[in-house]
Amino acid sequence: MTTTFWAFVAVLLATGVMRLVELGVSVRRLAARRDALVQEPQLFPAMAGLHAALIVGPIAEVVWLGRLFTWTVAGPALALLVLATLLRIWTLFTIGGAWNVRVVKPEDDAVAVGGPYRLIRHPNYLCVILEIAALPLLHTAWISAVVLSLWNAAVLAVRIRTEEATLRQLPAWREAFAHKARFIPGLF
Repeated sequence: MTTTFWAFVAVLLATGVMRLVELGVSVRRLAARRDALVQEPQLFPAMAGLHAALIVGPIAEVVWLGRLFTWTVAGPALALLVLATLLRIWTLFTIGGAWNVRVVKPEDDAVAVGGPYRLIRHPNYLCVILEIAALPLLHTAWISAVVLSLWNAAVLAVRIRTEEATLRQLPAWREAFAHKARFIPGLF
């Protein structure tokens, strides 16, 4: 195996560790607000499976199908991943302690409207969309990029409906986000 393969594995494993840290943070935050948890019985396991597959699937594809590293694919994927990471940092800085991997009804006065939320409703989901598309392409695992992106689209279609139904109950959210696009300002 090449140095680029092991770097790819390291990036995916670091992503897995980051997801586990995020889960730990969420569990701690949720312990204080159990009553605000929105139930999504089948959805959260599907999301967890997706993020586990994001680590394992691209590695398996590269090994089993002999995917070769090429900067022609990896360069744009890396740029997309850096963009997603910067957006994630901005988003998490903006939303602060209200962030969670689960759908949790926010306090009435805790609706984030600054930072990237000035532009779109769901910057964190946009980060995840970009990450899932880009990470496998760092080593030309295009089947993983397509399959995982489709899986993510199916999960987000349900998650966003659930989350927005919860958020619409808050007058501050309705006022701030009624006319904002979900992912791309002015478009979608």
